[in-house]
Amino acid sequence: MNRQEFLELSAGHALHALSPADEQLFTEAMAAHPEWAGDIRADRETAALLGSAVPSVTPSAELRGRILDQIGRGSGATAPAEAPTPRPSMARRGWFALAASLVVLLVLAGVGALFASQIAGPPTSSTALAQIQRQPDADSATEKVAGGGTATVHWSDTLGKAVLVSDGMARIPSGKVFELWYVRDGTPTAAGTFTTTDGKATAPLSGSMHLGDTIAVTVEPHGGSPTGAPTTTPIVAIPTS
Repeated sequence: MNRQEFLELSAGHALHALSPADEQLFTEAMAAHPEWAGDIRADRETAALLGSAVPSVTPSAELRGRILDQIGRGSGATAPAEAPTPRPSMARRGWFALAASLVVLLVLAGVGALFASQIAGPPTSSTALAQIQRQPDADSATEKVAGGGTATVHWSDTLGKAVLVSDGMARIPSGKVFELWYVRDGTPTAAGTFTTTDGKATAPLSGSMHLGDTIAVTVEPHGGSPTGAPTTTPIVAIPTS
């Protein structure tokens, strides 16, 4: 057995996809060539990484069909008449290598998408504000904040999103945060917490905003109101109608 044949077996072993006969060949080759142990270890580490890095995704029927078609073409290939017929185990390894390559390409594509999303991260507050301001129905309103400073709410009814931008707000005690609320028909709904830096903040509201909601801010314990309702009088309340 040459090293290329062993590498095919090693890849299949790492993926737990060898037939009993090929598993036996792999075991024998591993004992006969201890210098190939590094290849085995690399294949196992790669298989473990690929298995844990990407969430399970069910491929579409079209994609599954294309993969099976490629596998079928590989397994259906015949040698020229004058060439010796390959051993069955070697033929199986040939089409398995093709299938494994296709699978690895698909997984790596998933890893790339995953890493890209991790690098990009969730939308920032400035991105949320920019999204709102690009909408034809973008609107805003500004009110003074009790204790000093101003707060401006930017919103888009089309997006159902709102962002509060503060300036010059007074500092609050340690262990406290500002909490955002949608007040709809007199009922407050929590919409996230935020802190300020030098009195400034750009804070997107979580949940869905409805035109006509009043956006209020209260001062609450770290982590937000423990009751799910405001525990203090709002320091600012801004209607969106």
